[in-house]
Amino acid sequence: MSGHSKWSTIKRQKESKDARRGQIFTKLGNAITVAVRAGGGVDDP
Repeated sequence: MSGHSKWSTIKRQKESKDARRGQIFTKLGNAITVAVRAGGGVDDP
């Protein structure tokens, strides 16, 4: 049945890639937040 449902294969691969990308973006966002707080915050609204 390999290749029977191409979308199911793509979906599984996409789910794992998206989960990894999400973790990376979360880490980057947290690092930016920490850097802004350590630098004294944002003075310009």
